[in-house]
Amino acid sequence: MKMNNLIKLTSLLVVFASCDDVFEPQIENNKDLEAMLAVNSNAMGLMIAGYARLPYIDGTAYDIATDDAVTHDAGNSYRSAAIGGWTSYMDPFGRYIYDRQTLQYINLFFEEAAGKSVWSYTELDNKLLDDRFTGEAYALRAIHLFDMLRRHAGMVNGTVLGVPNLTHSETAGDNFNVSRASFQECIDQIYSDFDEAKKRLVLDNNDIKNSEIPQKFRDLGVTNAGTYNRVYGDIMRGRLSNRIIEAIEAQVALFAASPAYQGASDKDWTFAAEKAAVVLDRIGGVSGLDPKGNIWYANSDEIDNVAVAGVCPQEIIWRGDRNNWFDPESSYFPPSLYGNGSVNPSQNLVDAFPMKNGYPITEGASGYNANDPYANRDPRLGLYIVYDGAEFGPADGKTGLKTVISTAEDSETEDGLNKEVKSTKTGYYLRKHLREETSLKKGAVSKHMHYSARIRYTEIFLDYAEAANEAWGPTADNGHGYSAYDVIKAIRQRGGIEGDEYLESIKSDKDKMRQLIRNERRIELCFENHRFWDLRRWKADLTEPVKGVRITGSGSAKTYEYFEVEKREYKDYMYFCPIPEAEILKWSNLVQNDGWSN
Repeated sequence: MKMNNLIKLTSLLVVFASCDDVFEPQIENNKDLEAMLAVNSNAMGLMIAGYARLPYIDGTAYDIATDDAVTHDAGNSYRSAAIGGWTSYMDPFGRYIYDRQTLQYINLFFEEAAGKSVWSYTELDNKLLDDRFTGEAYALRAIHLFDMLRRHAGMVNGTVLGVPNLTHSETAGDNFNVSRASFQECIDQIYSDFDEAKKRLVLDNNDIKNSEIPQKFRDLGVTNAGTYNRVYGDIMRGRLSNRIIEAIEAQVALFAASPAYQGASDKDWTFAAEKAAVVLDRIGGVSGLDPKGNIWYANSDEIDNVAVAGVCPQEIIWRGDRNNWFDPESSYFPPSLYGNGSVNPSQNLVDAFPMKNGYPITEGASGYNANDPYANRDPRLGLYIVYDGAEFGPADGKTGLKTVISTAEDSETEDGLNKEVKSTKTGYYLRKHLREETSLKKGAVSKHMHYSARIRYTEIFLDYAEAANEAWGPTADNGHGYSAYDVIKAIRQRGGIEGDEYLESIKSDKDKMRQLIRNERRIELCFENHRFWDLRRWKADLTEPVKGVRITGSGSAKTYEYFEVEKREYKDYMYFCPIPEAEILKWSNLVQNDGWSN
């Protein structure tokens, strides 16, 4: 969905018909806004801008600004921010101007296109299309306001403020010196826009039969499924639907209820749990958890064989485009497999994975062996991270075996610790997101399809578990048939945890369950750009140094020495991102979040 030819201006044609014409102004062929938007492709472009600018990114950008990973790209802006270079002038996490521009496009759509543009010359089709596009515009405005709020809401003199709440387009004659709305006003606007969107959209964009036409559409005069399908059918797969909106509403609710924002709005843990339950009840609660959902990125059959553009497998609520030009293997494969090894998971994250019996490695009952640290661990460790001695990459055509990766300091391969620029800095390489059948070998390159998971059901399950534990305790379900405990048990069983005596031992302890839920979120959503925001909404420690492992020796004589790889230099006020300082300097009514003025 690219925003092409958003506003087209007709070239000025000047015809010199006589000498007097040089001095007499000619009638210009510039179209005004109304004339431009009479062309429905231009009008559509205003709404499509909201899709083109969605705040979802591929890869692991934000993870390298946390204690979960580092990059060997010394000039990476996220790394620079994490080690002390984050200012209100240099803010790689901000999208204040970008989101504000997007809101301008969407507001123009409401004012100049919705209810005015001719989408079809059939009256019924035109009505349905106008409703659909207007619904999408409401949802997109809510999404971009939420993005702006998550990034730029913050503490000002002891009160959490929101961002400017822009619900109309701004013209040259408007007052741009507007104040920030309250956090509550922004949250209310988001949910109000989502409510308006849900009135106009449907649960899922699917082709239906004549017998399946919803009564709402029959009342509008839809008697043929073909009419419905042109507007709400398979052709609209991948675009916003009410199921997607419900999932984003759950994300907003968890954000608003979290410790950093508690009390700034009327959204509490109960509200957050119920919003997540709306999504999960539709799939039968924990019985709907995808058995293969934790390896969504490597389910080759699902990725390669989706039948309809935009269709999602069981784990995915909303995804990005499927393509083979997004090439994470080149970025993340170890150098022995012709990759750049550019993101290295931390020892901190490795230590977060429990043992296969469910106990944290710090617990005596875990059976953890410091001299054999990867034995009997949670199987998800091997799914997401390449550690010393792991088999990885495409199978050899002759032997059928994968490459054994040695990350030891005394490794004989370039995969060893700090062997060269592309080598690991921590003793680990990334496995998540990668399709190991990919070959980067010169003369034998083979690349495969990928897509980004914008919203996964596992995320919403974890949202529910976190909120339900806080609202009702670990084992209460408030009538939904599944509790925080039930969700975590199902997720850990899917991951390969056996027995899980540890979970049973803490299931009545709200505080310990909170820590376990947060840890499960760290594991399940690692390298999906969640932890940067989770640490901030939890007001958790931001300054944990990134650690690595130095391995030497071989066999039973191997030694493991843990060391600090990179510091994390964040100040207390950096739980909230800044308003761009250039905007603060321009507008006297716009106030900066505490601590960020330079």
